[in-house]
Amino acid sequence: MFDIDWWSLALPFGYIFVLGSSLYVFSTIYRKRKAAESANLAPWFPPHLQKEIYSTLLELDADKDRKTKVPESVVRAALLRRAVEDIARIIQVRQAKQALNTLLQRGSVGEDLNQRFQRAEKEIEEELKDVVMEANALAPGWGQTIFQSANEIAANTVLRTRLDEIQNKAAAEKEWWEKRRETIQSDFMKELEEEPAKGGLKIGSDDDAVLVDSGTPVTTPSKKKKGKK
Repeated sequence: MFDIDWWSLALPFGYIFVLGSSLYVFSTIYRKRKAAESANLAPWFPPHLQKEIYSTLLELDADKDRKTKVPESVVRAALLRRAVEDIARIIQVRQAKQALNTLLQRGSVGEDLNQRFQRAEKEIEEELKDVVMEANALAPGWGQTIFQSANEIAANTVLRTRLDEIQNKAAAEKEWWEKRRETIQSDFMKELEEEPAKGGLKIGSDDDAVLVDSGTPVTTPSKKKKGKK
């Protein structure tokens, strides 16, 4: 059997232990600092009002002191509105992701913005899972179709908003054209009133122009016909 000198190995093992402990402490402190910085970052989206309304309705429904319960149709409508807001946020995230990646590659934005975006993506994923679970709790199988219904509602809302913008724009343009027509008519009538003072109205082309006084009939000279030689 080999005779091992443990005292000579104590120094290398102690060095490895100190190095591993230092790396563990550093990684722990680093993760805590990053988590604190991420928590202090401004959220990507504003507060989820529809989610808060739905949670409030559930709390009112769970209150045993209340004599009247919240109708299930109201709770389901609140959850559906929450899903509609989630659809809008998903669209915003998809639209911003490609642009954000391009800006990060160019170095135009900092890492803080990327951290905010990644946190928003995680929040969206958790929100979608929560909505599906709540929908299945209210009505079995509803979680599979709630986002389809929410997507249709969101599309109709966007369409109505676009139509309202077009109608408002058409009304503004119509008002502008009405003012423009009145201005043209007033300018034309003003020119008609000023022409008699200048000696009459100008009729015909520049070569055969004739000034016509008011109340005096004048015939314009006809062009001579070329006779045959």
